[in-house]
Amino acid sequence: MNRIQKFFTQIKGLLVHRFFQVLLFIILGLFAYGLMFSNVKPERVQVELFKPAEQTIRSTKTVEDTYKTEQEKEEISKQVADVYSLKKEYAKNKVDLISSIFDSAIEVNKETDPDEDHKEDEDKKETVKTDAQKVSILKEKLTDEVNKNIEESVFLALVQSDEDELKIAKDSTITAVNNVMSSRIAASDVENAKKKVVEELGYMSISGDMKKASTSLARTAIIQNVFFDKDKTEEQRRKAVESVEPIRILQGQIIVEENQLVDRDVYRQLELAGFLNTESTIYPYIGLLLFIFLTFAAFYYYFYYSVSKKDNKYNQLLIFSLVFILSMATMKTVSILADLKNSNLEYIFPGAMAAMLIKILLNDRLAVAMIILLGSYGTIIFNGDTPGNLDFSMGLYIIFGGLTAIIILSRPNFKSKVLVAGLLLSLINMAFVFSLIFIMDSHYTRMEYLYYASAAIGSGVGAAVLTMGLLPFFEAGFGILSSIKLIELANPNHPLLRKILIEAPGTYHHSVMVANLAESACEAIGSNGLLARVGSYYHDIGKTKRPHFFIENQMSEENPHDRLQPETSRDIIISHAVDGGEMLRSHKFPKEIVDIAEQHHGTTLLKFFYHKAKKQDEATLEAAYRYPGPRALMKEVAVIGIADSVEAAVRSMKHPTPEKIEELVSFIIQDRISDGQFDECDITMRELSIVKHSLCESLNGIFHSRIEYPEPDKLGQKVKE
Repeated sequence: MNRIQKFFTQIKGLLVHRFFQVLLFIILGLFAYGLMFSNVKPERVQVELFKPAEQTIRSTKTVEDTYKTEQEKEEISKQVADVYSLKKEYAKNKVDLISSIFDSAIEVNKETDPDEDHKEDEDKKETVKTDAQKVSILKEKLTDEVNKNIEESVFLALVQSDEDELKIAKDSTITAVNNVMSSRIAASDVENAKKKVVEELGYMSISGDMKKASTSLARTAIIQNVFFDKDKTEEQRRKAVESVEPIRILQGQIIVEENQLVDRDVYRQLELAGFLNTESTIYPYIGLLLFIFLTFAAFYYYFYYSVSKKDNKYNQLLIFSLVFILSMATMKTVSILADLKNSNLEYIFPGAMAAMLIKILLNDRLAVAMIILLGSYGTIIFNGDTPGNLDFSMGLYIIFGGLTAIIILSRPNFKSKVLVAGLLLSLINMAFVFSLIFIMDSHYTRMEYLYYASAAIGSGVGAAVLTMGLLPFFEAGFGILSSIKLIELANPNHPLLRKILIEAPGTYHHSVMVANLAESACEAIGSNGLLARVGSYYHDIGKTKRPHFFIENQMSEENPHDRLQPETSRDIIISHAVDGGEMLRSHKFPKEIVDIAEQHHGTTLLKFFYHKAKKQDEATLEAAYRYPGPRALMKEVAVIGIADSVEAAVRSMKHPTPEKIEELVSFIIQDRISDGQFDECDITMRELSIVKHSLCESLNGIFHSRIEYPEPDKLGQKVKE
């Protein structure tokens, strides 16, 4: 074990205690806080009234400009026209008044003029009144207010006209007044309205005096019928004011450009945005601390209640922490360079590196969690020149790139082609950057577009290169068996595989067959098929120590076990599992491959030699003829153990059929279940059923029925014929 492994082993030993787990998360939180502290620190700018600004200043928050809002409300209120209401009852009142005047005149004429039949009666002559008397009687029937507004000539014309003429005049006058008063008549329109009523009465077919009287009455009746409505006017103005949207200084809005004169309006906006406030505030720091606490509390909860085995959990925790520290340090470095260059260099940040490393070294869930964490922190770190802003576009860019990398690496064979995945990610990153630019309707030159494209490509390729460069260090430091390492071990030119091929060719062929069976079965139940394949290649490496004592390597030679005692044969057979583990350890193989070599037989019984010994000595103990174990601790080991027994058994069958193969596989699996070989493994009965189905399909494809060719002499005879 090298120094790096020893160092991390010591740390994992400390992480057994909850105190050190909490301490690790506190350290990570303080590290993140230190990196993001400057990005939330409120900026104080040096500006003076009526002097040019030394820098371009953007608002760090959205605030309402109350002064301009009030100005806008006053302007809108002034634009609301006064509301005038039409008094419809005025027309009716005037029509009724005109009608009453004419009716009163008709009554007076009836009362004062004698009937034709009594004109010769001397007694009745006294009832005849003069015009002046009639006028006096008519005035008594009307009110003083009405009398005051009517000319004397009108009264005289009324009492001098007969009833028919009065009725005609009445109807014409009422009609004309009603028509004119039905329209809106403002104070300034009264005179025009009176002229209009005169025009309408000009067509009456009555005497001149009566026409003049009717015209005078009509003009008197025409008055203003539209008046200013204060309540409705105030209501309209209130609604108009309420409809005014508050004028705001938006977050990120430029308040003053560099070298622009700071006038009173600009100075007021800077004050509203808090740039002139000399009092320090702690709210941004509290917000950042709370944000970091919430994120790391969620991750602590996940790791603390993880169902993974302890050693694996502590490995995950350390790897996650290291990748986080590397990514955050890289992110901060890129942001500082971007600020110094005053450019959008942040798009070159290889955020997908973290997702790739966690995906390859750990699992998809942690990879997704990591990239979401980095994306959320990236909105703060890449907030540009304006402290306090959250650059959501950069956060989306990091998250989208990381998720894309996870999806790409989830495709078959892409784990071994990280660079190819990086190139594909570069193209997708470039498309995403352009989508952001087009959505924001930003206009750039061709060189600027080329710059963005180059940064996106650099991000993808950089993530792949860094992933490939860092993987060996993580694998060496934590003893992690990655897919890339497995593919390297599966190379047929590996010294140990060549050793098996040369020294034990039968075992090599058997191992390849077991690898095919185990890989398909593991993939069927969602386990690591690649680990099962590579582990199968090396599971019988111990047989190379004494290859001719195993039947697949005897090549029709005499079986040496026929001359040996059962105890000796037992020791030779059992030793291949122990010898295999020792050989793999000496070649510094991953622990998982060593476990497969030692555990693939579990504690199963060597039945042939046990029964042989039992015949010689009835006191023979069964436990003495069992493999030392341990029993399978992983699903992959359990499946390899089943595939190992099944392949050997089916190969020994003379005429295998699908029915016989299924019966044999079922028997072997059931025998291992009843023998307790899966008691320490989390494989389920449902998964064992899937394994059985997969093995049967694979074996039927290998040992399918073949055409029976005739014997050579019969074949020659047929050729001659």
